[in-house]
Amino acid sequence: MSTSVKIVMIEDDLGHAKLIEKNIRRANIANDIAHFADGGSALDYLFSQEVRANGPLLILLDLNLPDMSGTDILDRVKGDERLRRAPVVVLTTTDDKVEIQRCYDLGCNVYITKPVDYESFAGAIRQLGLFLSVMQAPEIE
Repeated sequence: MSTSVKIVMIEDDLGHAKLIEKNIRRANIANDIAHFADGGSALDYLFSQEVRANGPLLILLDLNLPDMSGTDILDRVKGDERLRRAPVVVLTTTDDKVEIQRCYDLGCNVYITKPVDYESFAGAIRQLGLFLSVMQAPEIE
């Protein structure tokens, strides 16, 4: 049975969250989006039995959250046996090269600086869309 990839958006700025969702929809991606405004509730969700059992996720991650750093979340996700294959797109206002390198070192797939340039975001989402459609293929035993 093929399951659709759920998009988990971890973004504390509601305006940014709405814009990101609009851009995802404009890129013709209709997947469910679960939005979290802080790291704690996002981690509770990501590490819940339901999510770990049901599989494919795409994580959109802001680095500057009210309760923790997005890099901490990235580190936890990529260090987890079940979650580490989930692609992570970092969306943040920081264009510091050291921070960008750190995110790639921790395993993020795409790093996008806000404010999001629609074309580059749509391009990244479309590439991940190809990735999502691959991930949605039923596993052959």
